[in-house]
Amino acid sequence: MSGADFLDTNVFVYAYQFNDREKQRVAHELVEAALAGKFVISVQVLSEFASALLHKVSPAATPDAVTAILDRLSPIKLVVSDGELVRRAVEARAAYGIHFYDGMIVAAAERAGCQRILSEDLNAGQEYFGVTVSNPFR
Repeated sequence: MSGADFLDTNVFVYAYQFNDREKQRVAHELVEAALAGKFVISVQVLSEFASALLHKVSPAATPDAVTAILDRLSPIKLVVSDGELVRRAVEARAAYGIHFYDGMIVAAAERAGCQRILSEDLNAGQEYFGVTVSNPFR
């Protein structure tokens, strides 16, 4: 998977359910690039995205609609979680003081050999285990 950058959950949420048209436009472009193999995501990103659609979006998306979206996203390269990834997330929390689930994002991006994580949630410009965060919505 080396050579691709990592997309965080907020990119997908903005692409599918967001009121800011400029952020939505940027997010759509990133999702299309991910479908073309230019980005990597993790099981956690898909899980958080599905949860956001099912529970946080008003009105909540139907399970059938979420399943259709997940089917559309299935070509995107995926990092699978395991015990070593969880361990590395704990190490990220200890080393950088970040939330455990942010550590899972960092660990997945590191495992995939990514240079960057595109995220609005992590600190832009910060480097975690050699992976730098960039905010695509600035």
